[in-house]
Amino acid sequence: MTTGNGERFTGHGADWADSGLSPDDARQATAWVEQRIDRRSMLTNKARVEDVRDIMWQLEKDGEIVVHRITDEQEPVTAKTLYGWDKRIPTRRLWHHKSCGQCGNIPGYPASLLWLMNKMGVEYLDETDQTSCTAWNYHGSGIGNLESLAAVFLRNFHQAYVASKAQGLDEGYYYPLVHCGTSFGNYKEVRGYLLHSAALREKVKKILAKLGRLVDGKILIPEEVVHYSEWLHVVRRRIRELQEIDCSELRATVHPACHVYKMVPEDAIYDDEILDGERVAVSTGLLQELGAQVIDYSTWYDCCGFGFRHIISEREFTRSFAIDRKVRVAVEEAKADIMIGHDTGCITTLDKNQWISRAGDRPVELPILADCQFAALVCGAHPYKIVQSHWHASPIEGLMEKLGIDWRARKAEFEAYLKDVEAGKAETLYDPRLMITSGPGYKPVGRDR
Repeated sequence: MTTGNGERFTGHGADWADSGLSPDDARQATAWVEQRIDRRSMLTNKARVEDVRDIMWQLEKDGEIVVHRITDEQEPVTAKTLYGWDKRIPTRRLWHHKSCGQCGNIPGYPASLLWLMNKMGVEYLDETDQTSCTAWNYHGSGIGNLESLAAVFLRNFHQAYVASKAQGLDEGYYYPLVHCGTSFGNYKEVRGYLLHSAALREKVKKILAKLGRLVDGKILIPEEVVHYSEWLHVVRRRIRELQEIDCSELRATVHPACHVYKMVPEDAIYDDEILDGERVAVSTGLLQELGAQVIDYSTWYDCCGFGFRHIISEREFTRSFAIDRKVRVAVEEAKADIMIGHDTGCITTLDKNQWISRAGDRPVELPILADCQFAALVCGAHPYKIVQSHWHASPIEGLMEKLGIDWRARKAEFEAYLKDVEAGKAETLYDPRLMITSGPGYKPVGRDR
């Protein structure tokens, strides 16, 4: 924004200034984004980074910390990360670390994931005793600090560790599965800080002690920080067995989330069978397994435009970037029928800002879904009751017609269901008695082990 006297305000502080590049120089400076950018040139063309898990094992051996280990009973599947390291992904006995943005803004996102787990008979705990990771505050406003981020991280993962006690089960029975890409990247970064800094561990230990969140007087750190898209990736062949709808004619583009694979990139999963191992495997591997055509596009590496800080202070930049650098390119260049993502902020930004394209007289529309929503849809989930496509701003009816789904009939079913809900006949994906594991309202629930 520029005032009448020429003073410019950007919302980023007095140190924010134009680069002074000419249009040609600016174009040259960003041309690399449109070239072929792969994981080797962008992420591995440097000295091999350390595996912080080595530090973690040593700290546990020294009696400094307790590690929440993944057990054989959680049936982990081993995947390979960027540097070829092993990462174990538990596939059952999962504790859902939900996303504030999904639950409040894209409810079909977590609903689709739980629906898939129900169909597959996966044991999990979806309780309420969890907080937001607070990373949006940290990245978006700068008000947060590292001690608070670390305390929230350790507090939530401690709850995942002890929640099973409410059912008479051993500690560590469930393993946390993080829904949000922002939380995922933030927690991995914070885990690294904790493992490197004895001073930070000591500060946070005092906080957790007051909360009763220590294990044998020590802080609890997870063996792995696991994202739901990683779970989808390692069970993708099991999901294919549930598939009811042919999607082989569908042209799909993938938006990989910055917080999932650019933040702590050495932890991201790559697979030589997926795009020759050149790009992060999650989401793309699932789409290929389900038979969709995954189409490349030149700006695949770009951020969705969300960026945390500028979604608050430079919202029109976010909107124009999302439309012209992502959605329009996917539509015009890749002729895409859909764009698939795996992060809360990305799905929200790409889906709910498409209306702004009409302002420039160049409207563009593209259905935007999370990978779990798409998987649930082609596995027979109801497009409104479960996938909850009506919460999306981008139209999805054309996509459903291409998949052979009679959306008018399904919408009529949903409207009838809403009348049942109004009459008190709501359905649930999960036993609501299990959602509360302590405190007021808690009632013990018996179970057979």
